[in-house]
Amino acid sequence: MKLLIVTVVEAFEKDLFRLFKEANIERFSGSDIDGYKNPTAVVRSSSWFPSQKSGVESNLFFSFTEDDNIDGLFKLIKEFNSNLETNNPIRAVAVPIEKFI
Repeated sequence: MKLLIVTVVEAFEKDLFRLFKEANIERFSGSDIDGYKNPTAVVRSSSWFPSQKSGVESNLFFSFTEDDNIDGLFKLIKEFNSNLETNNPIRAVAVPIEKFI
């Protein structure tokens, strides 16, 4: 078992759900996040009352799942990213779990 962490821009969220289903990842959790490409731009644009969001609306998902499911998902994500016309690929990492209850 590993911890799978995936980030995706909001525009591709439904695509990611389809990929999860194809990879047999049926249980996962998610959260809305803002994605940034250049951290110095965030510091420069920070203020107490910003008039505009400077980040990209994104989502972070995680799941505790088996290696076979992760391998399948990584293949699907690689194929999906190779056909993108934007510079916002789906990103994923798998982290080993030492112990769990």
